[in-house]
Amino acid sequence: MEHLLLHSTDMFHTILIANRGEIALRIIRACREMGIRSVIAYSEADRDSLPVRMADESICIGPGPSSKSYLNIPNIVSAAVLSQAEAIHPGYGFLSENMSFSEICKDMNIAFIGPSARAMAIMGDKVSARAAMAKAGLPMLPGTPVLRTLTDALEAVKDIGFPLMLKAVAGGGGRGIRLITRQEEFERAFLLAQNEAREAFKDDGIYLERYLARARHIEIQVLLDQFGNGVHLGERNCSCQRRNQKVLEEAPSPHLSAELREEIGTKAVQAVQAVGYSNAGTLEFLVDEQNRYYFMEMNTRLQVEHPVTEQVTNLDLVKEQIRIAAGLPLPFRQQDIQFRNHAIECRITAEDAEADFRPQTGTVTQYIAPGGPGVRVDSYMYTGYEVPPHYDSLLAKLIVWGNTRDEAIEKAKRALDEFIIEGLPTTIPFLKRLLEHPGFVSGETYTRFIQEEAVALGLEKAVVTSA
Repeated sequence: MEHLLLHSTDMFHTILIANRGEIALRIIRACREMGIRSVIAYSEADRDSLPVRMADESICIGPGPSSKSYLNIPNIVSAAVLSQAEAIHPGYGFLSENMSFSEICKDMNIAFIGPSARAMAIMGDKVSARAAMAKAGLPMLPGTPVLRTLTDALEAVKDIGFPLMLKAVAGGGGRGIRLITRQEEFERAFLLAQNEAREAFKDDGIYLERYLARARHIEIQVLLDQFGNGVHLGERNCSCQRRNQKVLEEAPSPHLSAELREEIGTKAVQAVQAVGYSNAGTLEFLVDEQNRYYFMEMNTRLQVEHPVTEQVTNLDLVKEQIRIAAGLPLPFRQQDIQFRNHAIECRITAEDAEADFRPQTGTVTQYIAPGGPGVRVDSYMYTGYEVPPHYDSLLAKLIVWGNTRDEAIEKAKRALDEFIIEGLPTTIPFLKRLLEHPGFVSGETYTRFIQEEAVALGLEKAVVTSA
């Protein structure tokens, strides 16, 4: 392994958290329970945030724009050195999948709480990940190598056919993705996606993939230590999406048998073991109506929706990440993982759902979180907090669980009724409608579900462009 390895008796004394919002708070809490000192690297816009208040130490790394703070590698590394942190947790987004950052951490003898730069290079690039996973035996939808010119793309279309998905090689967060149904749409869509990818990721590489109608978006959570031991923690159904971004996730997935879960999970672990992967990761699949599954890509980091997996396995994924990065072996094997209950996560964002989920900013004039049995809220909100314009619009994650899926749905509806966020529009009303939609209740969701059910979901004025 290329990771910094500590002796198995060692644990970090100080961890720098290079992130913000609810995930930063989540990591701070895990550190506190493990007896680890937490240092938050924050921007000027987050000076009054809860993570800054709750961390053991806080260091400002720049002004509000993320390019000058949360993406500023020299400032973050300097903060780690200044605070004598032995490790950096990148959370998700920002630098969590940045290979150069991982390499710099290694050069500075600072543990990067995530995979090695080598594994990230293989699995973080969608085309190389497809090649590696195909070699490891995972099934693939027909796709292309990296395309950088319209001429090459038009030639590749002849083999793929329509409809097809056009995706940025370095994509994330739903950007650089287009569904193309006709030849006439292709040229303009390719150039737009390429420009979007170039601006967002500094990489204009595009690849094409055959489109799978009414596909479910199923992902497998894996944990692997630095000694080659690995487990899967079951699947999450992430089929409810808008603009290629998830709005609700659940575990387990409706209509996926225990046998198929074990098959996909076992193959996923074996595939990433083959490339020497270590730490937490998620392999994403498309599953068709006949339960045939196809590998799409891997997220080489913790994911926003990790709490639903925690609730059905009774594991703390952040603590496991830290232990793995510290060189400790996994304390359990696959046969020790027990799945229980059904969990649902609702992403509550500062967006106007009826205006194509347009992001909003403003001051939270009242914040009251729900509670009760089977209810968890991951949030950094409080009454009087001013939502800055520089970052993702996620305000809170409502996670509920029950003995059955029906019970979890009812808990989610009850909790959303209790949830009060005033001062700016949120997606709470939309999430209530989604939970009551007959298609969701029956578990018959797919990646274009929200788009195709827009009118029934009260989005008739929105232009929803889901995957």
